[in-house]
Amino acid sequence: MKRSTSALLLAGVLFAGAGAWFGWHKMAPAAPQTAAVANLFGMTLPDLKEQPQPLAQWKGKVLLVNFWATWCAPCVEEMPELSVLQTELAEKPVHIIGIGIDSPTSLREFALKMPVSYPLYVGGMGGSELTRQFGNQAGGLPFSVLISSDGQVRKTYLGRLNMQEVRRDIAGL
Repeated sequence: MKRSTSALLLAGVLFAGAGAWFGWHKMAPAAPQTAAVANLFGMTLPDLKEQPQPLAQWKGKVLLVNFWATWCAPCVEEMPELSVLQTELAEKPVHIIGIGIDSPTSLREFALKMPVSYPLYVGGMGGSELTRQFGNQAGGLPFSVLISSDGQVRKTYLGRLNMQEVRRDIAGL
């Protein structure tokens, strides 16, 4: 009886591990499409004051693009840390921008409660499509993309950011 219980327990652990592995690989971002960065820089999105902002203004800079939503708890949790990071990077040609996958009203109301030190843009559903172009096939949030000054995607992050990892990745550029 003990042997069969141990065997069942072992089988359960193995199946759980295999399920987690397959689940992670299904959720892990795919390779970005070749045109994703060009599409990003070709967009003009409204800022929270409803002023159109060409994203081409960020070309030639190291850029961390953070896709987020007001209803996404991990997104909201990482925003103060991103704000601190942007303040740390103020003297460097590195910038963080947030693209909200939400309604303009929700984003404006949120920004009044939690101001950040980096620009926020209204991406709406077009922002969701852009995350897919960057490899976020599952459409999960938060989703961030690190783009080098030469316009190459250096890394994508699905889920809440580890700021130490992001700092290392930025320093490596």
